[in-house]
Amino acid sequence: MSEYTVKDRVAIIGVGETKYYKRGQSPLSEFRLACEAIKRAAEDAGIDVREIDGISGYANDRNEASRVATALGLKQVGFMGMVWGGGGGGGSAAVGNAAAAIVAGYAKYVVVFRALAQGQFGRFGQAPVSQHVSGAAAYTAPYGLFVPAQWVALRTRRFMHDYGINQEPLAAVALADYYHAQFNPRAVMYGHPLTREQYDKSRWIVEPFHLYDCCMENDGAAALILTSADRARDSRKKPAYILAAAQGSGYRHAATVENSFDYSSSNFKTLAPRLYEMAGITPKDVDCAQIYEHFSGAVMISLVEHGFCQPEEVMEFVTFDNITAPNGKLPVNTSGGNIAECYMHGLELVIEAARQVRGDSTCQVPDCKISLVASGPMVSPVSDLLVHSM
Repeated sequence: MSEYTVKDRVAIIGVGETKYYKRGQSPLSEFRLACEAIKRAAEDAGIDVREIDGISGYANDRNEASRVATALGLKQVGFMGMVWGGGGGGGSAAVGNAAAAIVAGYAKYVVVFRALAQGQFGRFGQAPVSQHVSGAAAYTAPYGLFVPAQWVALRTRRFMHDYGINQEPLAAVALADYYHAQFNPRAVMYGHPLTREQYDKSRWIVEPFHLYDCCMENDGAAALILTSADRARDSRKKPAYILAAAQGSGYRHAATVENSFDYSSSNFKTLAPRLYEMAGITPKDVDCAQIYEHFSGAVMISLVEHGFCQPEEVMEFVTFDNITAPNGKLPVNTSGGNIAECYMHGLELVIEAARQVRGDSTCQVPDCKISLVASGPMVSPVSDLLVHSM
């Protein structure tokens, strides 16, 4: 038996999404959205939703597993798992945990889901209001450093300074996302193409990020269902098999007072090599990549740390032509990503990876065999996933 026991033993057999709304505009509660996405994933998989017996989440999701199981009438639950941390870095990790639970025999059908309703709980990207701060925030909040856009901008600007990078790669990421979204009717920005002139004229949020370098804030829910490779052979849709999954963090990356040991890293330097070793492949074998982009700069750095180019090659590699489907060297975020499809905390990227290897993406990469997901650059933990067709 292989030392890495998840490889090719588990598959994604169903995906489901609610309608995606602009923040605060969902008519349904967050819990209702979660249940709806899970039911749609079960329908896509061709199973009765009550057959689900495992629940895997991340980002401290508010919709606790026991309540979800009760509402959906699950017959029994053998696994409940949550990836610690409030960032999108747990998206691929939650899928990896689900796969591990299936291989361990804890459950037969495990659902991974994420739901957001900002009208119910407040804006996701808004700075907190408080008269007192403690811990790491005491070193940053008094100086106006409150929100992720600022944290990621500082690290991105350092990377750009070190390697002589200008605005072009960031613009390429934003324009590619919007281009892909025009083929995807599910995307919030479907029917709203972006031009380079619009990008350049858009307001600064925090340099080097224009408005269109930043992810959206959305309401909605997404879910996917995993089962064993044996059961997957009888699934309704073509399975997307788990080739590898990895999660974790590098040395001191979680230092939250802006003194990380490797300040401009996206935190994949130790993770990506483990992922490729588990899968038995190299970056050249990857056909497309779904890379979490809360902000465009994180994509640029993540591409480097996953071995697709060297830092000195970013200007030549991260171009609109290279990262768009169907003919780019490495199509990136082919459903529109967090910037133009929906910000569902990155779980929509996992769904798009599955669709690519199933062959039913709205921006299909020809003969796509392997798709990469990189979840949550610059947070801790981060996680990676590789899915493929067999």
